[in-house]
Amino acid sequence: MDDLKDIFGEVDISDLFRSFGIGGDMYGGQFGGGGGRRGGASRGSDLEFQIEISFDDAAFGAEKTITIPRYEACETCGGTGAKPGSKKERCTACGGRGQVSSSSGFFNVVRTCDRCGGEGTVIKTPCTACGGRGRVKAKRNIKVKIPAGVDTGARLRVHGEGEAGERGARRGDLYLVIHVKPHEIFERHGADIYCEVPVDFVTATLGGEVEAPTLEGKIKLKIPAGTQGGKSFRLRNKGIAHLHDYGRGDQLVKVQIDVPSNPTQDQKRLLKELAKVSERNPGPLAQTFMEKMKRLFK
Repeated sequence: MDDLKDIFGEVDISDLFRSFGIGGDMYGGQFGGGGGRRGGASRGSDLEFQIEISFDDAAFGAEKTITIPRYEACETCGGTGAKPGSKKERCTACGGRGQVSSSSGFFNVVRTCDRCGGEGTVIKTPCTACGGRGRVKAKRNIKVKIPAGVDTGARLRVHGEGEAGERGARRGDLYLVIHVKPHEIFERHGADIYCEVPVDFVTATLGGEVEAPTLEGKIKLKIPAGTQGGKSFRLRNKGIAHLHDYGRGDQLVKVQIDVPSNPTQDQKRLLKELAKVSERNPGPLAQTFMEKMKRLFK
């Protein structure tokens, strides 16, 4: 090996790797010359925060203020980690390069400087408020925008609102995990919403109007004569906003025939009279059912 060094001089193993088309940062940068990656103060960690929003907020979007505990840059030292009035000094172990190298045969091994952690500078007099780390734990109020159309389980990224990095390193990101509270009337399926509206027997039979809820308020819904229970009416563009597209989904209103649970004497008398007439003029459902019965038991 000494003969090789006499002929070729100092040999850098990263050059050998590159001669075979292999990147010089192989094996995590443990071998190589001055071009290896430097270490340094670490980037702040990402944070994850659970947030509960209303059904309407999910439908139309909203701006929320949340309070989160996180690391903030130390106000005493301005995030440097050094005591006010002092400053960082050049690391004498690595000469400010953040790396030190050593030779073993014709290999030149480069590693991160243990003394400065790869920063190239050291703090002689640490800040007493943060212990030299350049950050402290604190609670912060953050305004976040909830886009229209989100649903439970959505994960929103808020860039640069995570933990502060050590000694001035950049912040991590904040991830919001959405939970949408259920609505007492509406049920969601994708961008469409569903609800049920009670309709009395007379209105379903003769036709009329009933009040129906929407996300924007109440509307008058026309009920055609002869409407059967379970019939659904579609209201275009009355649903949830599409999260990654234009427009909104639809709203479907399902009719429930509202049968009196404790009819009055007058109601009973009128219904009995109606029953006699209905025997002579059965409804469409009864007619269809009787035809099926005849075919089944003929």
